[in-house]
Amino acid sequence: MTPAGEFEIFLMAPPGLEKELCEEARERGFRNPKQILGGVTVTGGWTEVWRANLELRGCGRVLARIGSFRAMHLAQLDKRARKFPWADVLRKDVPVHVEASCTRSRIYHSEAAAQRIGRAIAEEFGSPLDKNAGLVIKARIEDDLCTISIDTSGQSLHKRGHKEAIGKAPMRETLAALFLRRCGFNGAEPVVDPMCGSGTFVIEAAEIAAGLNPGRSRGFAFELLAGFDAGAWENMRSKAKPLVPGHAFFGSDRDAGAIRMAKDNAQRAGVAGLTVFRQQSVSDLQPPDGPPGLVIVNPPYGTRIGDRKPLHALHGALGQTLLGRFGGWRVGLITTEASLAKSTGLPLAPSGAPVLHGGLRVMLYQTGKLP
Repeated sequence: MTPAGEFEIFLMAPPGLEKELCEEARERGFRNPKQILGGVTVTGGWTEVWRANLELRGCGRVLARIGSFRAMHLAQLDKRARKFPWADVLRKDVPVHVEASCTRSRIYHSEAAAQRIGRAIAEEFGSPLDKNAGLVIKARIEDDLCTISIDTSGQSLHKRGHKEAIGKAPMRETLAALFLRRCGFNGAEPVVDPMCGSGTFVIEAAEIAAGLNPGRSRGFAFELLAGFDAGAWENMRSKAKPLVPGHAFFGSDRDAGAIRMAKDNAQRAGVAGLTVFRQQSVSDLQPPDGPPGLVIVNPPYGTRIGDRKPLHALHGALGQTLLGRFGGWRVGLITTEASLAKSTGLPLAPSGAPVLHGGLRVMLYQTGKLP
């Protein structure tokens, strides 16, 4: 795929978890990972773009920054967009959509900027424009410098392609993967989620332990680009050989519908044999046989003041169960309220910076090994 050579690749992170994504990119062998606001930049070519979409569990989107030019006004933007080498990356039979953002620039009207670039692509190169196109060009105009990127992912990468059933307030897979990483999980220990909902944490942990690539079951926007080599891509996708973990991953929930969803999702993800889901209340929770590991839990938060009283009782019951039965285990607890975390009575360390989840600011509280 042309253009040949290397460019900057932007890996989008959930706000507040850039550090964890940077660590993941470094571990996966991406070059020059740098943590910036909203994500991580690495250096590479199209092979690295494919690999980032396929392998990175915590990344929300992969943007290929394919070029830049100065533009002080719309006429200049139009002229330079017409000279941009669109033929290197776009196909005339694939519709595109252009989005623009403007910061500290003389061009300040983002919609007008997007229209000019879109018209330049359509008139000079011939790609049709469609606001519902699967291929999105992003123009970022900052300090009068216009950087052109291609969203190579298409749908957000938290959509792994095998999770159809979700609960009321689902944890995104990308967020779950980075929270697991922040808890020190690398696949070598069992995981228990006593309020598992549709099973996101348990399934994600099982996939990590089995060495399954998160993007193995879905398509990507880069497959619509000029020069895409389907054979080379299929070869990359088929290289990963699943591992067989020495332990299982456990989820429970008092809601029978949630347990059905979790089992179905695990089946589609190919980890049904590594996961155990059962319907039970928190007070009935018992540690599985084998070595201790990580309990990770995302209890309901309650968005109205009136919801809080039963939630404090629920958190108290959770803490009592874990302290009474889970000696040697570590705990990761996600909540919006420090007071709810405190209600558990667990020896929780102060949380790090809050993370955005579904419009709420959530925090991850952790313990060391419980006595």
